[in-house]
Amino acid sequence: MFEETTSGQGPDRIADWVLRAGIALAFVLFGVEKFPSGAGAHWVRFFDQIGVGQWFRYFTGIVEVIGGALVLIPMTARIGLAILAMTMAVASAIHAFVIHQPANSIITGGFCLGLAAFWWNRKS
Repeated sequence: MFEETTSGQGPDRIADWVLRAGIALAFVLFGVEKFPSGAGAHWVRFFDQIGVGQWFRYFTGIVEVIGGALVLIPMTARIGLAILAMTMAVASAIHAFVIHQPANSIITGGFCLGLAAFWWNRKS
């Protein structure tokens, strides 16, 4: 009986940690990438296209870094996943309706769906 209760948890726990670490690393890097503000920087030009102001670039970077950090902590992982999924949903909407590049929203939409699926899977 002891073997039954622990046999399935080892690989699941490792897979959970690896997946969370990958998500955290990716979004921390995505967030930090938004902070440099050189005139020719990709994110400066992108957020100029959005038209809300450069404060939104900093806000988005901070949200992505915080969301990535929250995903690493088991107790706050679901909160971090929800924050990151919502961020990707907004990014999809911006690509489709503000920038008028709906093909680019497929990538951010895929991130959103993947994060939401992982969030849902962690519910139990």
